[in-house]
Amino acid sequence: MDLNHLAVNLLAIGILSRERCGLSKCVTRYLVAMAAADLLTIIIDMILRHIPIVYKEQFQFLKYSIPLCNIHAVLLCAATDCSVRFTITFTFDRFVAICCQKLRSKYCSEKTATVVLGTVTVLSALKNIFWYFMLTAGDVRSSRIWGTIEFLHYILTPGVAFVLILLLNALTVRYILVSSQGRRRLRAHSSGESRRDPEMKSRRKSIILLLAISANFMLLWAVFMVYLIWWRMWWFGYMSVTLPKFLRELGFMLQLLSFCTNTVIYAVTQIQFRQQLKNVLKYPCTQLTKFIQS
Repeated sequence: MDLNHLAVNLLAIGILSRERCGLSKCVTRYLVAMAAADLLTIIIDMILRHIPIVYKEQFQFLKYSIPLCNIHAVLLCAATDCSVRFTITFTFDRFVAICCQKLRSKYCSEKTATVVLGTVTVLSALKNIFWYFMLTAGDVRSSRIWGTIEFLHYILTPGVAFVLILLLNALTVRYILVSSQGRRRLRAHSSGESRRDPEMKSRRKSIILLLAISANFMLLWAVFMVYLIWWRMWWFGYMSVTLPKFLRELGFMLQLLSFCTNTVIYAVTQIQFRQQLKNVLKYPCTQLTKFIQS
């Protein structure tokens, strides 16, 4: 499963980086960044986590000299934060591109996307340094201070992300519906018939991709978020609700699944991405056929 997760994200990064999917450079930057963050999370969470466990004797000398668990927690939380926040920045970028015509030319550019993604990466890394010190403390579970910090972390990731994505998507869909009605009436009045509108077709494609990525994120993160918040509240002493144990494993499973499903979304919603994917999958067979025929 780990190799499949890696292969899917590497495939998405490779195809999107070639910029032959009919997407703007700005959108491509965000999608590549999201795939890269997902790939990094998979490597840290599903591979690096198990290396010291499988090769315990070989890593024994590092046990007391380097706090590997603390460093791993910082890297994992930073990568996860990047994945979540890249989804938010992409949603906001599409909101500006569709709903804010005056701001679109200045904000929705490759340069702005690079600055935004770089800033988010740095802030996510700085924000999660507290995990290093938090896991060093022996009373981390019962400490009110550290517990509050951890609780706020779970609210921010992904609680606030849920609210922002829902709000931006609602505003974007509302704008598209209102503008679609106005454009149809205007075109029907000016030409006497309602013909296909290329602009609205482009907007529909954008909103389908946006909603698919947003819905995928929220559905697959929902169980994980509920469990983590409940777990921290339980340690605070609020034990009025008991959650079944399998919910924790289900939440982890769905969260990890979310790091490799965006590629499937691209393939389903983007015709040119599907074509590029077919070309990549056919390439080994094509080269083998040429070699045999030569």
